Amino acid sequence: MKTHEREVYAFFNKKFSSFALYEGVSGGDFTPYQVSARFRTRELDKKFIADLRKWFTGFQLNTDPNDFQFLREIKEGQRLSLICKILHTREVAEKEWIIFVWDGTDAPSKKIQTKMTDEMDNPLPLHLGKEPLPRDILCTFPSVGSVLTVVLGEGNKNLGLGFLKTGTWLNFLNIVCEVHAGLWRGVLMPFTKLRYVPKEDRYVLGCQRCYEERLSEKWGRMPWSCFPAPSTVTEVEHDHVLPVTLRDVLTYPEVTAKFKCVIRVVAAFPCEAENFLSPVGTYRVRLTIEDPTARVHAFLYAEDGEKFFDGHPSASDLNRRMNKLLGLSEDDDSKGTEYTDRDPPWVFCCIKSYYLNESDVWGSRRFRIFDTKVAG
Repeated sequence: MKTHEREVYAFFNKKFSSFALYEGVSGGDFTPYQVSARFRTRELDKKFIADLRKWFTGFQLNTDPNDFQFLREIKEGQRLSLICKILHTREVAEKEWIIFVWDGTDAPSKKIQTKMTDEMDNPLPLHLGKEPLPRDILCTFPSVGSVLTVVLGEGNKNLGLGFLKTGTWLNFLNIVCEVHAGLWRGVLMPFTKLRYVPKEDRYVLGCQRCYEERLSEKWGRMPWSCFPAPSTVTEVEHDHVLPVTLRDVLTYPEVTAKFKCVIRVVAAFPCEAENFLSPVGTYRVRLTIEDPTARVHAFLYAEDGEKFFDGHPSASDLNRRMNKLLGLSEDDDSKGTEYTDRDPPWVFCCIKSYYLNESDVWGSRRFRIFDTKVAG
């Protein structure tokens, strides 16, 4: 046992040390699930493990809420102490792990720092990572609350995370959060520590209770950043329909359906209003929309585009309306060629899902905006 910066830690020496890892309270036997090459089991070990399990049953961490931050409180570049539930882990490449964690709250929305013209060759990503999560995994995620993607930072690339179990709660001590293309991610640094937190812990129970309260409330699925109400930049029909999250939309059990959401429009393609119409005069615009749970593409097409823009206004009028949606000043005439810090407003919109290929309805599922109009 050694000390470093006033903290005690165990030092493993390959020449003479050994270790074994056992299941915790839920374990029913004394067979380790991982051992070092030099480990040899002893009868006395069973008593040690049994005593530890008994002790851990009544153990409570000192989880003073003032010592931790919720995902809604994270700040860029600071060392944070988070307690989150592990929703999924995956090894995307050799020694390259991604963890998806959640605490039931909404991470803060961030300004978008891009050139609008980049949307053709370098569009805003819909997710962090090379591939989107499979639908069967996404369907296991809670419908409300941001999911933070956690990656290994430089100096931790050899850290295997296969031991982390889905469904357990973990304290990430001194984790650092970053923003990439408006999306949050956590980074495990060499000074980050991981510690399991029991499901019975009062902090964990508080997170679960908050989540259940959001599900039971009439407006519980609205992003916290938009309270007390979304902006009036858009008008929608179906006033009686309650909003859902984009994760609700993505995980809905039927391929085709209609929804109402509160979202931000973070990008549009094409970015020039002069190109919103096809040669035959049909609207065809791809919007990138997001809420605290997901980011997706949603299309404005044909009559839905006419509804959205109230017919066929002039190009200058279209630009002015889109500027309001995208968080630009209404008189901005740069046509997206300059880097700007945009903070798009939260707005209501109606979304309908459809598919392109009958032989692969889920793989070809797409989304369109309908019964929504941007204010003039």
